[in-house]
Amino acid sequence: MKHIYSFLLLIFIQANSYSQTPCENGFAGQYPCNDFDLMSQIDLNTLSANSGNDSWGWTDPQDGKEYAIIGLSNGTAFIDISNPTQPVYLGKLPTHTQSSSWRDIKVYNNYAFVVSEAQGHGMQVFDLTRLRNVSNAPTTFNNDAHYDGIGSAHNIVINPEEPYAYIVGNRNSYSGGAHIVDISDPLNPDLAGGYSGSSYTHDAQVVTYNGPDPDYAGREIFLGSNEDEVVFVDVTDKSNPTLISDISYSNIGYTHQGWLTEDQRYFFLGDELDEMDYGFNTKTLIFDLEDLDNPIIHQEYFGPTSAIDHNGYIKGDIFYLSNYTAGIRMLDISGIGNEEVNEVGFFDTYPENDNDSFDGMWSNYPYFESGNIVISDIDRGFFLIRKSGTLETPEFKDQEFKIFPNPASSYVQIQNTQQNIQKIEIFNLLGQKIFSKDYQDEKQIQINLDNYESGMYLLKINNSFTRKLIIK
Repeated sequence: MKHIYSFLLLIFIQANSYSQTPCENGFAGQYPCNDFDLMSQIDLNTLSANSGNDSWGWTDPQDGKEYAIIGLSNGTAFIDISNPTQPVYLGKLPTHTQSSSWRDIKVYNNYAFVVSEAQGHGMQVFDLTRLRNVSNAPTTFNNDAHYDGIGSAHNIVINPEEPYAYIVGNRNSYSGGAHIVDISDPLNPDLAGGYSGSSYTHDAQVVTYNGPDPDYAGREIFLGSNEDEVVFVDVTDKSNPTLISDISYSNIGYTHQGWLTEDQRYFFLGDELDEMDYGFNTKTLIFDLEDLDNPIIHQEYFGPTSAIDHNGYIKGDIFYLSNYTAGIRMLDISGIGNEEVNEVGFFDTYPENDNDSFDGMWSNYPYFESGNIVISDIDRGFFLIRKSGTLETPEFKDQEFKIFPNPASSYVQIQNTQQNIQKIEIFNLLGQKIFSKDYQDEKQIQINLDNYESGMYLLKINNSFTRKLIIK
């Protein structure tokens, strides 16, 4: 149940950043939660911005390091999250013209592409490999390239399998539809074509199609959320996109954003204004796309709060749905064929209430292999969360091992009066082994921790017994 906090306590929350905090008894620090722990937070004061907006992520193919990319009112922030409990704010790419509440980022081939509703902003291009060697963080970055074929734009979409960026929401280009840019040479982006259709595109997803409709196998398909309808467009030929079909629905507020299931059978759509306009709880519309020429409504899912839904993404059988004042909600969609959708977790970055207002969480990025999930929040900046218990292994058994002190600082002691300690291993949050030693006929050992940074680790004993180890 949402708690009502006093004015002074809310000021305290907004002015402070939090580090690693487990979800216990329904809260991670001040934040309501279910089955997801807080790894870290960086507030807007630290990021030198008035508000947050979109988010995305990048994994460096060279060393596997993970980076969060956070849209801000005055630019784009880059955060090294390779140590999730101690993120490093590397710096900011300032807005190209002026500040704006709307900024959107996507990544292709180690480059970030940024658009904004700021007048005359165009598309910024930033080489993400520059993040490998940043001195004197946080620093101020500059563009590596700039595309001025558009002015302001609401969003940018990239199919990770094809070198094209689809800039949408620019009313002076293709009637606000898809302005398609060739980014095969990221430092020299070039207009490739566009699609205007009959209405403005607010957001979209573009995929190389491998879904259930054989008529479009291998084609590049654009799924546009167009204010009062969803359009399905074949954009394989960038100079001549063709409409496949469109679909509307009842109780339209504002057709905002949607995402495909991984088998490309179902499309999960959020309407940004229907909760406010019609008074029902958070509503997700689910379309069946077995026949792309004839999409149909499959199911409507209603969440537990009245919060407005925003950006949602699917990874595996989980739909990660941003819900403004109710934070991120994790929905199990493994039973979608039988119209079974169930909430299995959440993390609420706006503890004040769950009202249908435009406060709190804007977006999320759930695609890191580590399991870390990026959250961007309008009011409180950057959060990093992770599913509870994912640092433990299923073979956990209580074998009378004592581990103390825990939390530890300079050392940790492990003992078992009943059996010998044969092997000790310590892993960090990314699963990397940082300590390993074999023992013979030992029932009590002590490990020096002076060289390890503070945070959460995984302590494994005799290849079978696993416990969390907290280093202060």
